[in-house]
Amino acid sequence: MKLTGAQALIKSLEMQGVETVFGLPGGAILPVYDPLLESPIRHILVRHEQGAGHAAEGFAQATGRPGVAIVTSGPAATNIVTAVADAYVDSIPIVVITGQVATTSIGTDAFQETDTTGITMSVTKHNWLITRASDIPRVIAEAFHVATTGRPGPVVVDLPKDVANDTMEWYWPRRLDLPGYQPTVKGHAKMIEQAAAMIASSKRPVIYAGGGLIRGNASAELQALVDRSGIPVVTTLMARGVIADSHPLCLGMPGMHGNFTAVTSLQQADLVIALGSRFDDRVTGKVDAFAAKARIIHVDIDPAELGKVRRPDVPIVGDVKSVIPEITRHLPAEAPDLSEWIAQLRAWKEQYPYSYEPSLPGAAIKPQYVVERISALAPADTVVVSGVGQHQMWASQYFKFERPNSWINSGGLGTMGFAVPAAIGAKTGRPQSTVWAIDGDGCFQMTAQELVTATAERIPIKVAILNNGYLGMVRQWQEMFYEERYSEVFLSPDLPDYVKWAEAMGAVGFRVDQVSEVDPVIEKANQIDDRPVVIDFRVDTFEKVFPMVPAGAPNDDIVLPPHQQRGR
Repeated sequence: MKLTGAQALIKSLEMQGVETVFGLPGGAILPVYDPLLESPIRHILVRHEQGAGHAAEGFAQATGRPGVAIVTSGPAATNIVTAVADAYVDSIPIVVITGQVATTSIGTDAFQETDTTGITMSVTKHNWLITRASDIPRVIAEAFHVATTGRPGPVVVDLPKDVANDTMEWYWPRRLDLPGYQPTVKGHAKMIEQAAAMIASSKRPVIYAGGGLIRGNASAELQALVDRSGIPVVTTLMARGVIADSHPLCLGMPGMHGNFTAVTSLQQADLVIALGSRFDDRVTGKVDAFAAKARIIHVDIDPAELGKVRRPDVPIVGDVKSVIPEITRHLPAEAPDLSEWIAQLRAWKEQYPYSYEPSLPGAAIKPQYVVERISALAPADTVVVSGVGQHQMWASQYFKFERPNSWINSGGLGTMGFAVPAAIGAKTGRPQSTVWAIDGDGCFQMTAQELVTATAERIPIKVAILNNGYLGMVRQWQEMFYEERYSEVFLSPDLPDYVKWAEAMGAVGFRVDQVSEVDPVIEKANQIDDRPVVIDFRVDTFEKVFPMVPAGAPNDDIVLPPHQQRGR
């Protein structure tokens, strides 16, 4: 069967089970958009290519399946690089297909030519420049395999226009030949035995659960280990929901804005069991002071992570879904007595929970309260997506996560503008779930044009803007570390008018000024399911995120909120 390269590309996507792609057409990719008309694949037309990439990320995180984006060459390819880099740092499987000028024009500075594979080389697991139409099925099969296996991540396939127009004899590869790509899945037996023995002898162990557990679909395996061993768990920003917040052994989030118990448990532990986590600087603080009393077991499918930041006593390369049950199986029948340790952790939890001083009558709404009420009123299947900044931390701190894949955010790259397009992707992948985007006014303004996408494509996301009129996290740092010299952080709470903006883009807009209005408006938003909803919550301008470990400081220097400091 003779097909054009473009037809072969679309058919290859169909062979991979792709049902939805996010994209924006342009000259070099036009041949690919023509056969899309006859394909069952749903194409969601975004308003900016960065939005396509973040939507693909949101889709992947919500579903566990790879997200797909299609854009053209030149500025379109460079526009999506931010999302590709974001996916690379957070290990999100996305397949990005970019158009390219004809092979005969490559290197001539042709119109909308960029070296896409060169630009993306450092932020992809792998990328391909296809030069023959006959290579298309093989490359697409390889791209999906690489994106979704081992440590997941983004891949880029660059397709010149003449290759898309050329013809080839259709085939589908029966097997893949990637001799240099063989991820280690099964952990080393001797290392697993050593890890189990170390766990059995520990008195103050902590499981340091990272985003790799979410990517590896290993929530059930973690739960089984916790139930068998009785070891408490801290869940990083990327691992929220991997174990239910309501579980008695869940300590919550560690790190720069983690709670006192999670942060201090790592500092006082004699054993840290790092599962799918990478010792990120936002968790460790000053590295040589992090968990200084602890031995380290580190399990990760990426061997480059072992010893990169903290040298493990027991390194295990392997898939957490495979390794964790093996560790559990090798544990002694009788769990170690951790009662004294657990009692200490409970005492810290009771004494130093996340807390804030409530709004005084007539005063501005506390942003933490808004998140608490969205959490309390949200349906059980709700997915929460956040942007980056203060609102991201408040969302992670005050929303109660009870299941994996219910929390989507930009962790490692910290990409402002992530929330709205990623929420569109999440809702597309899980149309029966309620999807809330908790955003800041600064983040929202970066990608809010994608509300048009949500309206046009009938994707009814809900957006809560915690509007404090500032680039809040930057302002917090300027207040704390730059003697309140507020340089270029004021945004104005009234410019733009977010209700009118939402309505202009076909969404429903609400403005909330009083505490008494919070619940009724959230409930209205939850009931609207035929169009997007945007709520402008006017929150306390100078509220700060606490606890906080100053950048580069040891975690023992954790700064509590003022009212808890007074109570110490």
